Amino acid sequence: MHNPSHPGELLKEEVLRPLELTVTAAAALLGVGRPALSAVLNGKASLSPEMALRAEKAFGVSMELLLKMQLQFDIAETRKIAGRLKVSRFKPAA
Repeated sequence: MHNPSHPGELLKEEVLRPLELTVTAAAALLGVGRPALSAVLNGKASLSPEMALRAEKAFGVSMELLLKMQLQFDIAETRKIAGRLKVSRFKPAA
């Protein structure tokens, strides 16, 4: 099964690294706290729509792409726990 990348990885490797931006400098540019940005970049926190919009405005990376990546990542992570969920299939009354 394919494990989708967290959008933070794309931001870190394809945006910040080529621009030689530190997390601190990028956070200041985006108008967010360093801990919040660091958590996203390291895949420890989800990318919010607002953070995606900030990245789009600052770096030109598509907000839609980032949010689609986040959704695919979330789906894959949630599928990992499917076996632990105790939910029965709905059966309409006859």
